[in-house]
Amino acid sequence: MENLSLREKIGQLIVTGFPAPHITDDLRSLARDYKIGNIILFSHNVENAAQLRALCADLQRLITDQTGHPALISIDQEGGRVTRLPADATNVPGAMAIASTGRSENAYAAGRITARELCALGINFNLAPVLDINNNKENPVINVRSYGDTAETVEEYGLQMMRGLQDGGVLASIKHFPGHGDTAVDSHLGLPVIEKSIEQLMELELKPFIAAIESGAEAITTAHILFPLIDAERVPATMSRTIITELLKEKLGYKGLVISDCLEMEAVRKYYGTAKGALGALKAGVHLIFVSHTPSLVKETVEVIEQAVQSGELSMSLLDDAVEKVLFYKDKYGILAETELSVVGGAVHLRAATAISVESICHVRGKLATIEKNDKDTIFVGSYPYRADQASSRVNARLCFPAVMAEAFAAAHLIINIDPEEAEIDELLKKAEGYSRVVVGMFNALDNSGQLELVNRLYGNGHQVTAVALGKPYDLEALQGDICGLAAFEYTPLALNSVIQILSGAAQPAGKVSIALLE
Repeated sequence: MENLSLREKIGQLIVTGFPAPHITDDLRSLARDYKIGNIILFSHNVENAAQLRALCADLQRLITDQTGHPALISIDQEGGRVTRLPADATNVPGAMAIASTGRSENAYAAGRITARELCALGINFNLAPVLDINNNKENPVINVRSYGDTAETVEEYGLQMMRGLQDGGVLASIKHFPGHGDTAVDSHLGLPVIEKSIEQLMELELKPFIAAIESGAEAITTAHILFPLIDAERVPATMSRTIITELLKEKLGYKGLVISDCLEMEAVRKYYGTAKGALGALKAGVHLIFVSHTPSLVKETVEVIEQAVQSGELSMSLLDDAVEKVLFYKDKYGILAETELSVVGGAVHLRAATAISVESICHVRGKLATIEKNDKDTIFVGSYPYRADQASSRVNARLCFPAVMAEAFAAAHLIINIDPEEAEIDELLKKAEGYSRVVVGMFNALDNSGQLELVNRLYGNGHQVTAVALGKPYDLEALQGDICGLAAFEYTPLALNSVIQILSGAAQPAGKVSIALLE
């Protein structure tokens, strides 16, 4: 480290992305001129397993040649609705789905499968698992990404996922410290505020993080959330020395890597500025900062940090501490063992992920009746998926619940808008008159009230209705009468195939939701 220039040191502390499935000229420039040493991958970087493996190898060569150290190549591969790996890889179920199986060994298996495939692809850093407790039903961005609404559930399953990732050979980052569960604002789009003291956080939100630290957590992602009762400076946790250094490092004794959530999220970019936010994060005690999308902001960030060190605003010792921490984990995880590409999407992994998914489907309410193939008295209804939040993966435009179900059961189907208006609902009710049973795929219906109105009016018209929650299971609380409700948690090919297994009677819904519902 002593041979690194100031710019080279700063470059080791920054993670950035690029908007293509190949290395761009902007990225080459950032590595050459600004010595950026780390990468984050998104869905737009990914086409298939072979392409992704080749890309990661190219990225390692570029970063190593330009900086003298291997890259941390990171990805948000939580499972469920936050997956970046291609369709020919194994994308495991998400957190709440896994917790609904009632078997924490499934969380370990999901972590181990994910880690093995990441290693085979050349990715050494997974930005998972989520240890936020979803104790706010209106949370727009955590929700089913959480294992549940109690500290005990999140701890039990989240730590198993973390261990599976670590045992599989990748660096794992638990998130979002000190807790993003009790918010009604998405920090990608705004600045959430949580009016809780440290003592209150210790009673709930911090419990899974404390348990993870005690169990060997190696990386922690910070949250862009204001905690005014903890830090009077009115800066989010990512930029708060009170929260990062005094609470996390000193009070909780954490010795690992501290990373920021993306500093281009509106919670920081809009209210503080990305570059100033990055400087604030380093001053607070964060080691690795994410400026994930915009080359000009990466350059500005490097220059702002350089000026701060030269002026004495940011001490060289604090910068060196961060560089030393990053290089430690690069030495440990930077160069992955060679793994056959055939591991990715292999039969063993797919069977395990499928079994977990089937186990996750929950029969929450009403009477469940099986559906025979060629049932002319049943019609499937639903919308295409949409991107539920900024953390979600890009939408698979070809995936359509009613079409998939109709093909599986050789039955009729209707495709609706995500939030049907009164005229569309009236038309759909008329089209459904010839069917006694209607199966509706609901996707975050509490946010799209037309869906709920349609389902409840179908029931009111005398249809036997089955509603499948393909997003937030809280939708099932808004159903009337004895409508049958299934929780599938996510709108993915894996989840839809599991729903087919349940509706056909090939499997029984053995899951139990890990949150309080219908209480």
